[in-house]
Amino acid sequence: MESMKISQFPWHIGWYVGNDGDVSEIVSRRSSRNAKLAKIPLGIAGRAAVGFGRKLAGGDKKEINAELNQRAAEQLFAVLGELKGGAMKFGQALSVMEAAVPEEFGEHYREALTKLQAAAPPMPAAAVHKQLDQQLGTAWRQRFKHFDDEPTASASIGQVHKAEWSDGRIVAVKVQYPGADEALRADLKTLNRMAGMIGSLIPGADVKPILAEISERTEEELDYRIEAGHQRQFAKAFDGHPRFLVPKVVASAPKVVVTEWLDDATPVSTIIKQGEQDPAGTLELRNRVAGLMAEFHFSSPAIAGLLHADPHPGNFMMLADGRLAVIDYGACAPLPQGFPPILGQMVALAVEERFDELTELLHAHGWVIPGKRLSHQEIQDYLRPFTDPIQTETFHFTRRWMQRVAGKATDITSAEMKTARALQLPAEHVMIFRVLGGSVGICAQLDAEVPFMKLMHDWVPGYAENRRAS
Repeated sequence: MESMKISQFPWHIGWYVGNDGDVSEIVSRRSSRNAKLAKIPLGIAGRAAVGFGRKLAGGDKKEINAELNQRAAEQLFAVLGELKGGAMKFGQALSVMEAAVPEEFGEHYREALTKLQAAAPPMPAAAVHKQLDQQLGTAWRQRFKHFDDEPTASASIGQVHKAEWSDGRIVAVKVQYPGADEALRADLKTLNRMAGMIGSLIPGADVKPILAEISERTEEELDYRIEAGHQRQFAKAFDGHPRFLVPKVVASAPKVVVTEWLDDATPVSTIIKQGEQDPAGTLELRNRVAGLMAEFHFSSPAIAGLLHADPHPGNFMMLADGRLAVIDYGACAPLPQGFPPILGQMVALAVEERFDELTELLHAHGWVIPGKRLSHQEIQDYLRPFTDPIQTETFHFTRRWMQRVAGKATDITSAEMKTARALQLPAEHVMIFRVLGGSVGICAQLDAEVPFMKLMHDWVPGYAENRRAS
């Protein structure tokens, strides 16, 4: 039997290392990928055992716990950052919530989470060219005046190259990694098995729903034609908008999408870092960025009929002219009628503390698990930590506030947790709440003040209609 070559196999087994590899090497590389993910729970368990022994020997419990947390975080996020596919996508989803990590878990968590928003190791030029051959045709070079083989950015399932289109436009060419589909599915299957263990490491992060939603959207995100369709819809709806820019789609294929290039664009992740280094000097910019991001999320269902559902700082950029540019439309929620009016109605009832009516609304519309019964006092007590942003027209989102809310939400000994176990989020609202939660998380990272209730009034049906006249 003729020896099979590594160059014939997909990305998740290992990069293309030459023509002398055989099947045994390929199997080894596939096993290596799975082994890296498997190391996470094994390593955590081993360190826990060592830490327990050190405590028995009279070591300082606080120092030992801090050391164990640091090492566990470093291992978890090093693995998620090294692997692309579902591992990196999951890591990016978690990174949005880093503001909720309690201070006692230290900077190592925050730094590790933030690193997952950065670029990953690039795909070789030969693999890029092969993918372009298959997706745009073997004469693809004729469609470009110039194509830069060195990628400018990379993410969970693809990387971006700068190029010049045949008509002279500068474009961004996103190329999906060969085998990314198999890698994504395999990673998510493994991560789902480890959800409980990973959740124990990340206070305030509800890991299982995040993984469930990423898994559900996998097939859509793997087909760049769907992403291109979303982006075309957004670009048309926001064309000429004074505060937002959506790059136009130039061409698309199942695993390649070409869009207009963004010049003089500063990622929101950079602005977050600038804010940490110079809080006073960047206050106005951070408030503007957070306000624009929140407005984009609140307004896009009404304007475009879609909700951009991948809220992490790498997908938002400030332009030199003051507009917010938004990229990456692989994950979008269709909302052709805008936000469901029941959401605005619920907020209106909470603002006016009409918790008896709110409780009945929750029971009637499937927010309470069938067979369970909650009182309006239980609902009021449960919601209290979350209602700060709706008490005033504007609200200052901070890490301290996020940490307090996350702490309340994950305290398994509290009465509120008992209430939480009787509640459920209807399937049609899962993505909406994750996106708005992610948007709030980024506002907290920015340490910014946002006109939250004005946006609610302007863009969410059911809110103004259900407010009683004062």
